[in-house]
Amino acid sequence: MTLRPSVVRLWLVLFLIVGCALAAGRHAVAQPSVGKPSALELTPCRQPGLATAVRCGQIPRLLNPSDPRSPTISIHFVVLPAITRHQNNDPLFILAGGPGQSAIDLASNIALLYRRLNLERDIVLVDQRGTGRSAPLSCRQPARQRLAEQALAPQRQHLLRCLDTLSRQAPWRSAQGLRWFGTTLAVQDMNAVRKHLGFAQVNLIGASYGTRVGLEWLRLYPGTVRRAVLDGVVPPDMALPQSSGPDGEAAFEALLAACEADSVCNQRKPPLRQLWADLWASLPRSITVAHPLDGQRETLTLTPDLLAAWVRAPLYVPTLSSALPAALRAAQEGHWESLLGLSAAVSSQQSTGSGFAVGMHFSVICAEDPLAAHPTAFAPASAASSASLGWSDSARQLYMQVCAQWPRGPVAPNFVNIPPARSPVLLLSGGIDPITPPRHAQRVSEALGAMALHAVVPQAGHGVMGLGCINQLITEFIRTPLDNQALVLNTSCAQAIPRPPMFDLPLREGTSS
Repeated sequence: MTLRPSVVRLWLVLFLIVGCALAAGRHAVAQPSVGKPSALELTPCRQPGLATAVRCGQIPRLLNPSDPRSPTISIHFVVLPAITRHQNNDPLFILAGGPGQSAIDLASNIALLYRRLNLERDIVLVDQRGTGRSAPLSCRQPARQRLAEQALAPQRQHLLRCLDTLSRQAPWRSAQGLRWFGTTLAVQDMNAVRKHLGFAQVNLIGASYGTRVGLEWLRLYPGTVRRAVLDGVVPPDMALPQSSGPDGEAAFEALLAACEADSVCNQRKPPLRQLWADLWASLPRSITVAHPLDGQRETLTLTPDLLAAWVRAPLYVPTLSSALPAALRAAQEGHWESLLGLSAAVSSQQSTGSGFAVGMHFSVICAEDPLAAHPTAFAPASAASSASLGWSDSARQLYMQVCAQWPRGPVAPNFVNIPPARSPVLLLSGGIDPITPPRHAQRVSEALGAMALHAVVPQAGHGVMGLGCINQLITEFIRTPLDNQALVLNTSCAQAIPRPPMFDLPLREGTSS
């Protein structure tokens, strides 16, 4: 991964969901038989970071399934074959996040994370339509972007130029073609891949936006799902540009409280809470900072938009947010590089592959996520206490302005419905996640009913499947043969995963403690 700070990419990484729902109709493209394909139908191929060859395939799909004259796109997928001879016939389908992330680009990480499950099960990575190799809606940005160009006005212009570029691409050659990239169509594509590979049932593992894809799969094709693991849950009725503000403030409030409970962090003067208030009150202000890519110093106007983005990003990863107090104190003394570096570490983009599909991201969110007033019932209980932090609302404004011009696909009224689950679903949440905290998964768990098991890691951020005992819990959840056994797994180990201790720097000479 190469660090390429970009506020638009930062906001896109910070807001993670998708969708578009159409009435299920008869596809004009003939579907292959359900019989498992021969080796000749899947081509041996190599993926970066994997020592052995895997198998690649693709299937044709109509861009608009309700129109037989619609252009055809190819949905690409990769199969990581099970290692042992004694294989289970229920593979793992990995559902990528974003929206806009390529599942295939995650192959090396997935192979490492789920190597035990891969012993007896295939792992299937499908590039969702609009991402990776499946008709990607990608717009290139310069490798190095001036920090001053990361303000929201230039980013809005970049996104509108991206819209114009994508509108002229084949095979759609029209802005209206961007309407056919959403969660429901993506799930229909993935189910077609399942049929093509000949699997009666699959196990779903989704993270962040991938959890919304998983919930839509459970709604459309419940009989095809044996088990589902959803990490960092994004309900179908969740409007991320709306909820991200109070959820981010709650995570920052948790950081302030953790500093106040830490003997070293709390003894620094001024207290972190007061330091933050002073920094915020000083905006806008001119600062000079070294660019994290090449160290060249730039002078720019630091606005509330930028400061909120730089501070919010490390909250996703507690190991990074533990350094936020020190970075904010350095910023108070005029040294902004630490804060910018922490932000860039989260908002980095992939240096290989097709990268993040910005166009698909907006095609999904503009269609599925309401950008007007959202029901206050979904606001966190801590929102009132954290409102005094003065968090910026500019990200929501960016989405509103861009979505006002972005084509929106149709969304079925029942897209937001979550029917009771017919098979076990493991929901995972990080207690200090700034974008998908446990309150969202709890609502989903209640809707799924008796087949749902919700495990919370109180001191974790966004995405917990790789932490401590959680990977072992997922392995046991998938491997356990009986549903009732899967639903009574002991998840208490999640409570013991600690928050990383606050990182602090020695006092500079002449400063007070």
